[in-house]
Amino acid sequence: MSRILITGKTGQVGYELERSLQGLGEIIAVDRSQMDLADLDQVRDVIRRIKPTLIVNPAAYTAVDKAESEPELALRINGEAPGVMAEEAKKLGAAMIHYSTDYVFDGSKDGPYTETDSTCPINVYGSSKLAGEQAIEAAGIPYLILRTSWVYSTHGKNFLLTMLRLAKEREELSIVSDQFGAPTWSRTIADTTAHIVAQSLTVSDQQAWWQARSGLYHLTAQGKTSWFGFTEAIMAHPSVSKKPILKPILAKDYPVPAKRPTNSVLSSQRLMDTFCRIPDWQDTLRLCQN
Repeated sequence: MSRILITGKTGQVGYELERSLQGLGEIIAVDRSQMDLADLDQVRDVIRRIKPTLIVNPAAYTAVDKAESEPELALRINGEAPGVMAEEAKKLGAAMIHYSTDYVFDGSKDGPYTETDSTCPINVYGSSKLAGEQAIEAAGIPYLILRTSWVYSTHGKNFLLTMLRLAKEREELSIVSDQFGAPTWSRTIADTTAHIVAQSLTVSDQQAWWQARSGLYHLTAQGKTSWFGFTEAIMAHPSVSKKPILKPILAKDYPVPAKRPTNSVLSSQRLMDTFCRIPDWQDTLRLCQN
């Protein structure tokens, strides 16, 4: 039986992964108190003790604005720790699934980004996540790096929950209307990951299966919208009783420490051609809010 180590089990994606991956192996899910990615020695020790056959790493430093003032910590957690995991995976003959971000791009492209597009992060968070991708790629292990975007869920800190809270507190909300992406439910990410892992278990030569499919994939909901459009869809759900007035604003009128890409739309065609279909963002948002 495969032994699957999941990091960051209390995070948006980790929480869902622990449930979606049930039945696909022996699941060992850890939180920051058990494996702190800022402590690289602890990362090594935990992996050596557990001896997983698959490491699934959704844990990350995700405070995009705070990263601008904590670049060393962001790089250690998002860049160096995944590299350490990959090194340990190599010693064990294990595979690795790691999650990255649309923020590795500068957002200047006209149209969806593909896996072959050049990266050019415009903030510390994006740079740190790109360093993690590069460290895993350099390790020479079977791996999948799954880039996602605009992740939300019913727990943790995310745009959906922030908007639902603000709807109760305010009569009017000003929302950025000139940044575009695909809101992606954490359960979509976890269920897609489970589909992929399940496919690997149906073959006799799993090593060959992983080697043939190793690489970089985009994993986001289908379709695209702006933050303003996302907010409109959230507020349209029948469960939202108090609906504030929504006012579109430009990103330049809402200054934050970290620059954001104008275009965060990723093409998931390669993943869908290789593994499975991904649903539309509006459909999954409705499911999440039901």
